[in-house]
Amino acid sequence: MSSQNASVLVVCLGNICRSPMGEAVLKHVAKERGLDVTVDSAGTSGYHIGEDPDDRTVAVCKKHNVPIKHAGRQVQQSDFKRFTHILASDESNLRNLERVKPHDATAEIRLWGSYLDNKPIPDPYYGGASGFDKVYDQCVRLSNAFLDEVLGASTQGVE
Repeated sequence: MSSQNASVLVVCLGNICRSPMGEAVLKHVAKERGLDVTVDSAGTSGYHIGEDPDDRTVAVCKKHNVPIKHAGRQVQQSDFKRFTHILASDESNLRNLERVKPHDATAEIRLWGSYLDNKPIPDPYYGGASGFDKVYDQCVRLSNAFLDEVLGASTQGVE
């Protein structure tokens, strides 16, 4: 698959911590590798529609010079056809996505961790800043693993 055909939706529960960070990191890593990939994020719940990402998510991205700009939104039925890949942050969100997936969905829906180690991305919301740093590091590793598997490892290291 060429990068021009890849479009990715990163999903967590509320769309203010893990998924907007995952969106920002995946966009950044793809750009560093010279890949043009469409990336967005959403939540399986409607708790934070229209809200900015959590301040701790923004702070971690800024610390690593990763641009982040997103308004919280909930997964829509159209997302299942609009994106080629939908990446769930954990098993609970993966189950929710499978439950609401329309019968004519075309997106591949997977646990993001399935591209590397099958580990979920833990929700850092109720913890301290160090949890957000760990999520950032995990998002970098998962972004590279996803791009390697879907777009080919030959693009790694291209700037």
